[in-house]
Amino acid sequence: MILYPTLEILDGKCVTLTRGRLDEPVFWHVDPVETARRFVAAGADWMHLTDMNGLRGAGDNDALIEQIIRAVGIPVQLGGGFRGREAVERWIDKGAGRIVLGTMAVQNPEAVKALAKYHPDQIVVAVDIYQGQLMTDGWRTASAFGPGELIAAFDGVPLAGILITDIDADIEDSDGSLGVISGLAAKTRHAVIARGTVRTVDDVARLRYIPNIDGTIIGRALLSKDVDLGEALAIARAAPEAKAEFI
Repeated sequence: MILYPTLEILDGKCVTLTRGRLDEPVFWHVDPVETARRFVAAGADWMHLTDMNGLRGAGDNDALIEQIIRAVGIPVQLGGGFRGREAVERWIDKGAGRIVLGTMAVQNPEAVKALAKYHPDQIVVAVDIYQGQLMTDGWRTASAFGPGELIAAFDGVPLAGILITDIDADIEDSDGSLGVISGLAAKTRHAVIARGTVRTVDDVARLRYIPNIDGTIIGRALLSKDVDLGEALAIARAAPEAKAEFI
């Protein structure tokens, strides 16, 4: 299982959100580039980066994002407000390993399918869920489509994966949050990246046993030091235990 340490960038600073609310960011007093380098030093093979200004539709983190991509030396999965083919291809040309598309996948699925065919294994479709509804526009607007419908629409398309986020994952019932993601993971043959389920290293261990979960994104738990990245990576990479054979 791939573990994606994550940075969310707003106005050049690291932030996290509470229940996906763009108007209530929590700022972390850490240097984005140095934090990304620490992810690499801990052994990360990938990292995830979200441009919160892109989601808001205002502001520009382009220079910082380019600096992070150059600094880390590992593939970066980039999301945040992509609305057209030109922006996607520009960031692929600038070195982004993958591009995450959510609103565009809902509003213009044929364009996303074309991008995936032209850039196989570099496009990730984001399925963002709040109280059972599929959300778009930076998690602010409920879609007329259901999460399962969006996943089904991309069946057979050469995506790098599907990123499923439970926006309401700050609730205490983490088992319920995991249930939403595991249920949707069962509906696709694509690799699924889970987001919003990891608070401790035990959560990483649990994810390894859910069919079709190929990876997980960890952001807040790393910044708050609730999860040690090195320990979490060791758990994510551990070989499956031997299974007893029954006659």
